[in-house]
Amino acid sequence: MTAQTIKDFLSQNAGVETPEPWELENPRILEIKLFNQRVWMKAGAMIAYRGGLKFEREGAFEHGASRFFKEMLTGEGAKLSKCTGSGRLYLAEGGKRISLIKLENEAITVNGNDLLAFQDGIKWDIRMTRKLSGMVAGGLFNLQLEGSGLLAIMTQGQPLTMRVKPDSPVYTDPNATVCWSANLQPDFKTDISFKTLIGRASGESVQMAFKGDGFVVVQPYEEQAFQAPR
Repeated sequence: MTAQTIKDFLSQNAGVETPEPWELENPRILEIKLFNQRVWMKAGAMIAYRGGLKFEREGAFEHGASRFFKEMLTGEGAKLSKCTGSGRLYLAEGGKRISLIKLENEAITVNGNDLLAFQDGIKWDIRMTRKLSGMVAGGLFNLQLEGSGLLAIMTQGQPLTMRVKPDSPVYTDPNATVCWSANLQPDFKTDISFKTLIGRASGESVQMAFKGDGFVVVQPYEEQAFQAPR
């Protein structure tokens, strides 16, 4: 690889200026322009900023007692911070690829670990995936975001969006599943055998089953080991 001068290096790595309030500096860094505004972000995702910005962890009862106890029970939502003021905020995490989604009076369910940021006007809550209690360990809770505005999700590599149709359900690995239409309520499909119980399963003994009309987004990576029923 040929060495570059400082001028060439700066020119190559400087982002292209646009009037958009949210833009990707590159596939793995998000720039957010704030003008006396507030944005919610994953705690620890700030890598740089300029201007008069203030960072504050979400207050325990900021969204009411019900949300507080959900967070205590599930661990979801406890990693959010808010950024307020005027300036430019740069977010990233672990070199993950970032995708921007614009909600227009819509709702989406996101794995909490894969949510990078969302605009202040979007409402969010913790939701439990049905028919899971007593079946699997982990992966019970996700975040549902609803309203109008921008949000950013993260994936390990290029995400794949799959269309779910009434006559064509989609089955996914829970650890590779990033987000899906909020109108879809996934079930879990299990394939339990004697080999599963003695630790010789293929690794696909538990799948998320999406049926109805909507979409689901997966990534080419499994975030963590998903425990099958015992």
